Amino acid sequence: MESGAGMEAVSETRAGLERAGYFPDDALAVSAHLALALGRPLLVEGEAGVGKTELARALATARGARLIRLQCYEGLDATAAIYEWNYRRQLLAIRAAEGAGGVDEEVLFSEKFLLRRPLLQAISEPEPPVLLIDEIDRADEEFEACLLEVLSEFQVSIPEMGVIAAKSRPHVVLTSNGVRELSDALRRRCLYAWAEFPDAERELRILRARLPDADAELCAQAARFARALRKEDLEKKPGVAETLDWVAALSGLRVRDLPSNPKAVFATLSCLLKTRADLNAVSEEAASEWARRAA
Repeated sequence: MESGAGMEAVSETRAGLERAGYFPDDALAVSAHLALALGRPLLVEGEAGVGKTELARALATARGARLIRLQCYEGLDATAAIYEWNYRRQLLAIRAAEGAGGVDEEVLFSEKFLLRRPLLQAISEPEPPVLLIDEIDRADEEFEACLLEVLSEFQVSIPEMGVIAAKSRPHVVLTSNGVRELSDALRRRCLYAWAEFPDAERELRILRARLPDADAELCAQAARFARALRKEDLEKKPGVAETLDWVAALSGLRVRDLPSNPKAVFATLSCLLKTRADLNAVSEEAASEWARRAA
């Protein structure tokens, strides 16, 4: 593929994401396109609130695909992520067949009694879904081993049934907030992208796309205010979702200009700041000054 045609394809991927309300930077747009084109999982790392999960949702919307989400947590295992047997239904079948010589084991461990969890469900779809493995760093290292077969071969091994191969290869997006270091084996199977907080211009585009009825100047000022706030030493920097909530709250209070409404700005900071320490760290005077500079 010629370089011009290749970049045109990247532009098409980017345009699809933007139509879905997601505005990636250049590097993330290229990574997303390559993951789709090469059929490789995409590992997206970055601080909480930069829009990693939203990328997967936007990809699903842009491609008209189903989104299947696996939310990771400490202690996650194969029964919650891949499959388990419907033991209650198996027991009922055994009891019902007691007078007829019992149930054949092959019947008991068949599709009829199989509960498909997100990973198995994703490879069982007739059309490629988008599989979001969210916050993989919160799961234990042992769980990563469960992922390797799925991400390498797109198949699942079930002792009672054998190997179930994918009907279609899902588009896989893994996200990580850096709670723990991921294994080299997992990283080797993925393409990689680092997601940054958007600059004020990109955040403004997001606000305008998600809140079309909000005042345009308020959105611009809020984007600049949020960017300034993220430069402070905070426990949890406000993400794009928090900026959206803040603009919606200000709009509900009929605020159209930050510098003219310092009390409303300060009173609604709980939309942006989500810990007591962060709220206490921002004085009314500092909030008023940032609002003035954002104009």
